[in-house]
Amino acid sequence: MEKTFIRVHSAKDIVISVSLIIVGSILIALPTGAGINIAGFFMIFGGIILALVLRTGYKDSDTGKTYLKKEHYFQQAMRAEIASALKSKPEEIDLSQADKGNAVKLDIYYSKTHGNAYIQLFEYIPYKYEPCSEMYEHQLYRIERLIK
Repeated sequence: MEKTFIRVHSAKDIVISVSLIIVGSILIALPTGAGINIAGFFMIFGGIILALVLRTGYKDSDTGKTYLKKEHYFQQAMRAEIASALKSKPEEIDLSQADKGNAVKLDIYYSKTHGNAYIQLFEYIPYKYEPCSEMYEHQLYRIERLIK
């Protein structure tokens, strides 16, 4: 299964940017000292910059559905165990070994609104991560423990 995910603005990104711009506008409009007005200006500037660069959501290029992403890193010794669990039993992946190395990366794209998730394993080849498994689709309840 070949899936392509594109980075997009999530609802949280939009709320953060808009709230910074609104609070900055309020600070500029208040009849207070110049320091508060300058702080408001920088908040507006920060909100605009974040609106341009902050993209934490992912959109499936085929269906248009939006997903969130979770990553886990493992040692190279865990590669075979994780690869075998991806296909049929992703809930059995041992997260106690996560973040003890960075030779293997597990990407999880999940959507709570649609109730599904996509999982793929990557292996570090100098300077980039290359896919070392297919992308598997699972129901969200099966991988709930992996995204907490």
